Amino acid sequence: MKKKLMALFMVGFIVLLTSCGKAQAEQADKSWEKVQKNKEMVVATSGTLFPASYYNDENQLVGYDVDIAKEIADRLGVAISFKEYNVDGQITAVSKQQADFAANDFSTTKEREKKFKLSVPIKYSFDSMIVRKSDDSGIQSLEDLDGKKAAGEPNTSYMRLAEEYGATPVTYDNATNDQYLTDVANGRTDVILNDYYLQKMSLAALPDIPVKILEDVYFNENHSGFLFKKENKELRNKVNEVLKEMQEDGTLAKISESYFQTDVSVKPKEKIMETVKD
Repeated sequence: MKKKLMALFMVGFIVLLTSCGKAQAEQADKSWEKVQKNKEMVVATSGTLFPASYYNDENQLVGYDVDIAKEIADRLGVAISFKEYNVDGQITAVSKQQADFAANDFSTTKEREKKFKLSVPIKYSFDSMIVRKSDDSGIQSLEDLDGKKAAGEPNTSYMRLAEEYGATPVTYDNATNDQYLTDVANGRTDVILNDYYLQKMSLAALPDIPVKILEDVYFNENHSGFLFKKENKELRNKVNEVLKEMQEDGTLAKISESYFQTDVSVKPKEKIMETVKD
């Protein structure tokens, strides 16, 4: 009887192992195989985030992230199509595998890292402050934000950070860059916290407004890349291989120069003084 029970147990155990093996096989990573089979790479993006993903004057979807994704598809020998969503929609599309990855200046957060993983970095950056040219708005460090008027959109990490340092928020809704900069220049506000390269581009586009980036007060070094579902290792590895090729042959630098007038695909030369949490 004991032998019969043992035999039954072993049969059951083998069946269980076989079932587990099949389940694992069914869950195997087929992310690259899917792209090969469809001969197409589907990328989630916004179409509204300059200069990562936006429509130019010819109504063509372009941008730093978009152009890099197009080059990757070309080198992998597949077509590419873009699906446009807001940030939450892009994350959902990747999670539900409605898109192979997302290209929209994505960085990591602790919450995102649970389910997603970035490609190798395509953009390195850091944060800075725009102040008045005449007097630096009385600011020489983050601590000097106390009592100043900080301009920005509501509920952003930049505004939360400014408030933590004692600044009074002055919020805008869909304001243009010239309004932001003019208000700093005329004293309605004192400072704008944001991404260094975006601020640099804004100042280059509006050189007659007497404001500047506060020199040598740089913080929160960061990087961005393409956002993949964590399990999709094979496709991510393929994309990473191409990105490394593009870095080595100068293609990333060329695309970067066309949008940022500098190479953001390498770590910045500027000294980043500190990392602060919002």
